[in-house]
Amino acid sequence: MLRILFLGTGGSLPTRNRNPSAIMINREGELLLFDCGEGTQQQMMRAKTGMKALTSIFITHFHADHMLGIPGLIQTMSFLGRAEPLRIYGPQRVKEFVKIFSELGYYKLRFELEAIELVPGDVVVRDGYCIQAIETDHSVPSLGYALLEDSLRGRFNREKAISLGVPPGPLFSRLHSGMDVEVNGRMIRSEDVVGRIRPGRKIVYTGDTRPCDSILKVSMGADVLIHDSTLASDQEEWAKESKHSTAFEAATLAKEAGVDHLVLTHISSRYTDDVSPLLREAQSIFENVIIAEDLMEMDIPLKK
Repeated sequence: MLRILFLGTGGSLPTRNRNPSAIMINREGELLLFDCGEGTQQQMMRAKTGMKALTSIFITHFHADHMLGIPGLIQTMSFLGRAEPLRIYGPQRVKEFVKIFSELGYYKLRFELEAIELVPGDVVVRDGYCIQAIETDHSVPSLGYALLEDSLRGRFNREKAISLGVPPGPLFSRLHSGMDVEVNGRMIRSEDVVGRIRPGRKIVYTGDTRPCDSILKVSMGADVLIHDSTLASDQEEWAKESKHSTAFEAATLAKEAGVDHLVLTHISSRYTDDVSPLLREAQSIFENVIIAEDLMEMDIPLKK
């Protein structure tokens, strides 16, 4: 399983239908949270994600709309009896902010918060995947993140293995793991029954940013690019001044990077009643684009 759940898709101000930024990825039951705007814990409750499986929070930057949900979330998890440590990753000053979060409200947490500062190019290695920190272009120190899965073994051709005389059982596993086996005096090569190695899936989340080369580079061939799309092109000067992106700019980058899907998020409150200007200008450049909505889910299939 690799599922993206959009818990908060709004810009700096919450609206009646959009919470501030929060994106959850469920990978094989492990929950990873990218940004944690106010109200994130309630969105998790509405989506019935649970909280126990949340192992890490990755913060793009310390503007309020991207991190004010952390104090309530961690205190709720503590109240519910969490004992496992929680890692919070972010750019410079993350340790300072995590110390503040843990002390708010005279509430002593029952579990450990571990703050880890990242710089562009840092890689957090996990079992079967990694998270790469990306340089972004915003008005304060900021990061984007890419989830990169390890390459996958090729598909095992069970029928061909049986036709070559391999009995179902332990020899199947040996062949699938890359080892050749001997059956009745005949060598059966792994490559005869196992397909080519498949690349892992890739999800890129930019946080708040102007389009930049570092995002373009890491997004090449991504399954999903989740990109800042705060404004339409008629507000391009304001986008430049506030260090955000327009839908047109996000789509242009997605097309150049050859991504499979573009998801626009961090939608300004000025589009509360009508997001069509953003969608229309993005689709004029890149066809496979959608605008994120709160509580929208997106499953990412394995590559063939």
